[in-house]
Amino acid sequence: MREAQGRGGTRGRRPAGGPGRGVTAVLAAALLLAGCGTGSSAPSHSRAATAAPHRPSPSPTPVWNPHPQSVAALGDSITRGFDACSLLSDCPEVSWATGSRAGVDSLAGRLRGSAQEGDWNFARTGARMADLPGQMRQAALQRPQLVTVLMGANDACAHSVDGMTSIDDFRNRFTAAMDELRRTSPKTEVYVSSIPDLLRLWSVGRHNPLGEQIWKLGVCPSMLADSANTAADATARREAVRARVMAYNSALGEACGRYPLCRYDGGAVFQYAFGTDELSDWDWFHPSTKGQAELARLGYDGVTRS
Repeated sequence: MREAQGRGGTRGRRPAGGPGRGVTAVLAAALLLAGCGTGSSAPSHSRAATAAPHRPSPSPTPVWNPHPQSVAALGDSITRGFDACSLLSDCPEVSWATGSRAGVDSLAGRLRGSAQEGDWNFARTGARMADLPGQMRQAALQRPQLVTVLMGANDACAHSVDGMTSIDDFRNRFTAAMDELRRTSPKTEVYVSSIPDLLRLWSVGRHNPLGEQIWKLGVCPSMLADSANTAADATARREAVRARVMAYNSALGEACGRYPLCRYDGGAVFQYAFGTDELSDWDWFHPSTKGQAELARLGYDGVTRS
């Protein structure tokens, strides 16, 4: 009060109801608002810190396990080993993801030293991205440590360019599958392989007379139909299919990146230059046993990298 009175220039008693009482009321209200009018001798900033609500620490980001011990494979004919062993037949024992044949040395086998029980192959020949949520539902029930996804070639391998799956639908189906897994088995890791470069497969297989005849039966018509034709319209059609595959791969990488335990191969399979000995002798399009082994190697490198 002395300081307030000094500022007023008068040291004597002020009349009742004068400016001194008003200053006192204002000062008291200010002290009360500052937390000093409660009778406590603790500083106002200490009381504010004490009264602050407790905030839980953020959850730690899940850490990727580079050596999972159980694998569930999802996808299409590639993961089923179609046409790798015999004509128009699946051969899951040579599957790059979960196959048991020593010559392939599948991803599952490389991770553990040998393939064994505890792996599942839910891939289906002819499957499209629309089938992935169902496959993922099957896999999630098994609670595998790792799920592999290699799917999308059939979405581009339509009867025509116009029949290819739209990019938005492709992305939405993949996201729905990931959400399905997170609800049921949130600790399962997902490794997503890019779709192979279908134009590369055409450029390799088109020089084989047998392959050209097989392709006429309807193998990936959007890319392989009229395979000997290199005119402008046929070239534009093939480029459109390749562009759609590249867009699918971009969608896979983007969507996968939203989930802490999802890893995309960065385009490793798309960029791999398959040779004639890595393609099926039956259709010159699907991976041969050697091609499956290369996919297994790429997958292992992707899963185990730091």
